[in-house]
Amino acid sequence: MELVYGYSVELNNQTLVTEFLLQGFAYFSNKSLIFVVFLTIFLMTVIGNSLIILAVRLNFYLHTPMYFLLSNLSFLELCYTSTTIPNILTGILKGSNVISFTGCIVQVYLFTLCATTEFVLLAVMACDRYVAICRPLHYTVIINSMVCAYLAAFSWLCGFLNSTINTIVTSRLHFCGPNSIDQLYCEVQPLVRLSCSSTRLIDTLDTIAAAVFGVICLVFILITYIFILMAIFRMPSRTSRRKTFSTCASHVIVVILYFGSLTFVYLLPKDSSSQTFNSAVSMIYSTVTPMLNPIIYSLRNQQVIRALKNIMALR
Repeated sequence: MELVYGYSVELNNQTLVTEFLLQGFAYFSNKSLIFVVFLTIFLMTVIGNSLIILAVRLNFYLHTPMYFLLSNLSFLELCYTSTTIPNILTGILKGSNVISFTGCIVQVYLFTLCATTEFVLLAVMACDRYVAICRPLHYTVIINSMVCAYLAAFSWLCGFLNSTINTIVTSRLHFCGPNSIDQLYCEVQPLVRLSCSSTRLIDTLDTIAAAVFGVICLVFILITYIFILMAIFRMPSRTSRRKTFSTCASHVIVVILYFGSLTFVYLLPKDSSSQTFNSAVSMIYSTVTPMLNPIIYSLRNQQVIRALKNIMALR
């Protein structure tokens, strides 16, 4: 078996891809500037989300289901960003856009895990806000610490199961033609489009996953906020309405950013003219949104701000 650049040529004259080229790097002419931008995003994401986790852990007043779920979201965003940006920074430093087949599959697994978990976790957070606003007298009974832990574990379990199934099926595909991925990282759909074997099974699984974890979670979130808004409008004073809505405003902003960018990527036509736009938008939910989450939750929440100030004072 003879190895050539990006391929493994076997004795039966079948050529199998052993490396992929991440062509998203070609869109950037100033590599130094892009390195600084991605490094800044990575550091801001790590520092911001780590501070949120520390604030929730160290402040007794934040030991509630709402902030427990927020700390889970912050940890998830750390995983999300760590899946993509370090490899991007390494590629820029080395001047190489090559990623091995194994490295690409690992990235697909982690990326799918984080994306699926975030779908479910955002729905769980919406459920928490619904119970807190629409059923306030029963909140501590319905959403206690044990239930909250189970819901968070369920979110991660959904991510592990969906990612494991999709990645196993994807890794069994044959890649014997083009090996260029028009992005900065490996993701299921761009990778599947390069396969020279039947993709019917992975396409079916991907459609089911998108329906179950994407569409159903989004519809669930929209329905919960319809009931939340109805409950808020029934409140007697404007001050109470404003104060109540502020408790879920940050979650609404994050949902809009995350699901909005995903809608552009997966609903727009997959022609060549939209590939550059899709690649740019995909960076929003994979890198920009994780960076903005701690800022959004901090600016909209006085308790988080006070907890962060206490941490800074201890330093």
